[in-house]
Amino acid sequence: MKIAIVTDSTCDLPPELAEQHHISVVPAILIINDQQHLDGETITRENYYHQLPGLIPPPTTAAPSSGMFDQLYKKLFAQGFEQICSVHAASKLSGIYSAARVAAEGFGDRIRVVDSGQISLGLGFQALDAARAAVSGSLGSVLQAIESVQQRLRVVAMLNTLDQLKRSGRVSWVRYGIGSLLRVKLFLEIKQGDVLRLGETRTRSKGVARLTEILTESGSLEQLAILHTNALSEAELLAARFASLVSTPPMIRNVTTVIGTHVGVGGLGFALVQAQTGS
Repeated sequence: MKIAIVTDSTCDLPPELAEQHHISVVPAILIINDQQHLDGETITRENYYHQLPGLIPPPTTAAPSSGMFDQLYKKLFAQGFEQICSVHAASKLSGIYSAARVAAEGFGDRIRVVDSGQISLGLGFQALDAARAAVSGSLGSVLQAIESVQQRLRVVAMLNTLDQLKRSGRVSWVRYGIGSLLRVKLFLEIKQGDVLRLGETRTRSKGVARLTEILTESGSLEQLAILHTNALSEAELLAARFASLVSTPPMIRNVTTVIGTHVGVGGLGFALVQAQTGS
């Protein structure tokens, strides 16, 4: 049975990797001065993050329409796929999952829409393992692969500034006590769509040291990606330091604009999948 894998641009998969594994990626929407941009298609991440701190009014983001999903689903079925697994950004953080669900309703049980509970490579790693399972497996094996990755994921980020997070309003607790936190480097972890506060450090150097400590304590890894928003040199240093933990070189990704809009410039973090017990 031919199974297609669909995800969205918040997955942060390199385009060539998504193409290699036949993963269809629906772009989210970035809105700058009332003009819509397709995430990853009409503006580069590096240029956007150079501009972001000075953009007034602040940019906003939006989910792709259900119509975009409907068109893609129809195209995939026309190409001979019999089932589709559509895995998307955490429903608690984005409307993308809901848009996919609305579109899928018209296709009965031929489409399964999955809430990844994650963003960035936390989503991307799920889509990758789903695509690998889809090559020779059933829809059940695809869903099992996604669940396995979800159970072994960690996505952690250090924010360089809280300005964008405060303006976005996406995290309710950041509205309280914001004055005392503006100058610290805040640590966040994404778990099942919830944004959890892991504490903070007073300086960036201590923050990078804390990221290093968390990675050191993570044990044997199956996959690793270093994530950043225009903090490439520090990302490269982290990737080099922990390359020995994984069998393939860690991915380094300047995260998608629709995530960076909310976390701000200078963010640094990681997404990892721990090795399965006994592997």
